[in-house]
Order: sequence, then structure tokens, then C-alpha cells
Amino acid sequence: MTVVYPRKFQNTLSARDVLKQVVRDREIHFITLNRYRYSEQRSCKDLTDLIERLNGKPPELIKDLSHHIADEARHAMWLTDLLVDLGANVGTPPGNSYIDEFERLLDQDSYSSQDNLESGLIAALAAINVTEKRGCEYFSAHIYALKQAPQTAENIKIRETIAKILPEEAGHVRWGNRWLAQMADKSPEHRQKVEQAKRKYAAIEQAAFESGMDITLGAELRRVANLLEVVNTMPVWERPQYFMERLPQTLLAPQLQSTRIQAAQRAWQRDPQAFFDKFVPMFFNGVKKQENKN
Repeated sequence: MTVVYPRKFQNTLSARDVLKQVVRDREIHFITLNRYRYSEQRSCKDLTDLIERLNGKPPELIKDLSHHIADEARHAMWLTDLLVDLGANVGTPPGNSYIDEFERLLDQDSYSSQDNLESGLIAALAAINVTEKRGCEYFSAHIYALKQAPQTAENIKIRETIAKILPEEAGHVRWGNRWLAQMADKSPEHRQKVEQAKRKYAAIEQAAFESGMDITLGAELRRVANLLEVVNTMPVWERPQYFMERLPQTLLAPQLQSTRIQAAQRAWQRDPQAFFDKFVPMFFNGVKKQENKN
């Protein structure tokens, strides 16, 4: 079967590139940790909704999902304890929400009927699997970045917390791979459905991931390009309605505008000179990979 992995941000910045910069800025570091906490917390709700839709069948999957919820709740607890101990904020993280954008790009209504429950299950498994892969990639990169950073008590405490989470996230990827393989082995038609779902939800995840990080000039058009990538994974007859329903918010992106303003205000308040030297050029030139020369 096709193996799908998360792509770099704008095909330029790897997770290690991003986290190397994150751990150098305490404020951004705490915001990133709080986003992890929020995602783990929110996934408990979303996985519970899935269990309720499945209504007990198949019981083996309900068991795996229940264990998954327990893991995610524990991760949220560890991250909450960490942030509170460090004196950091545990409110809703600022900026575009990866989870909200991911859910906006889903098409759950198409799987709501009894006839489509199996297709809905395949879609749910593919969606969970690709988001867990992103989590593993970023937790691994975060640990690596912290090992390269100054070994302060705070950095060590953060690294130890993430190191507890990563093995369980890898376990979530493994059980997702197993269930998708089992579904694909049922018939050639099932294999085709699984392959299509993996491509589709990888495109959705990439679009959601980039929307949460890209606030630079032209982000709206890049969001539309990512939406088209999602559309191109779908059957031809589903494409027009899906695209037209999601195009207005993708192009106008009201949350993006407020995030830009908030980011500019924070950059100005922290260092007016750096605002002109770094923030403004980044906004107009976009995100580019730069080697550390310090």
C-alpha cells in the first residue's frame, strides 16, 4: 500500500528547521507547547464523537480508540502540568487553529448515512493516522532541538515530558496502519478506498498544517492552491460542490487577518527594531530556509 508521510512546510522547512528556531524563543516555545496541549485535549473530544458514531462496532476498534483517548488525556495532563509549573498560559492558543482548519476541510456529511458507514470508518482511520504521523514528526524534532539547546533545568523538564509522549504517539500510528491494512485486505475495492482516503487526508492535513503557520504575503492564494490539492484527490463528481463550499473562507481567511495583526503587535511590542529588520521582510518575502550562522 501507499505509505504517506507529512511534507515539509512549503516544501522548504522541515520539522527540525522549525523547532530549532522555536526552542530559542521562550514565548514562542511556550505557545508551541500549549498548542500540543490543546491538540491532545481536543482529540479526546473528537475520538469520543467517533466512538459514539460507531455505536460499538467493531468492538476491537472501539477498544483501540478507548485506549487512544486515555493516552491523549494523559498527554494533555502532562503538558498542562508542565505549562502551569513553568508559569505559562494554558488558554486557547493564539493564531490559526490547525484542528479547526482540519475539520473545516473534512466532508463528514458525505459519510453520515448507514450506507456510507464503512467509507466513513476508512476516512476516520486515514485522518487519525496522518495527524498522528505529524505529531510524531514534531515531537521527535522537538526532542532533537532540545538536546542541541542549552541544558537548562527548564529545557530538560520540557524534553523529558515530550519524551514520555512520543512512544505512545508512535503506537497510535502503528495501530492506525494495522487497521487501514486490514480494511484494504478485504477486497480490491476496499484497497482502492483506503488508498484514495490516505491521499485525500494527507492533502487535508498538509493544508491545515500550513494554514496554521503561514501568515506571510500571499498566504490566501497558497491556501487556495492547497485546497485544490485536496480537490484533486476526490472523485470528479464530488469536486465542484466541495470546492465551492470551502473557497470563500479559504480565500478571505478572516482568522488569518487577525493572526497577522496579533503577530505584528507582539513583534512590535517585543522589539521595534527587530520588527522592521526581521518581521516586515519575512512578511513580504515569505518563509525561506536559512542556515544558522550564529
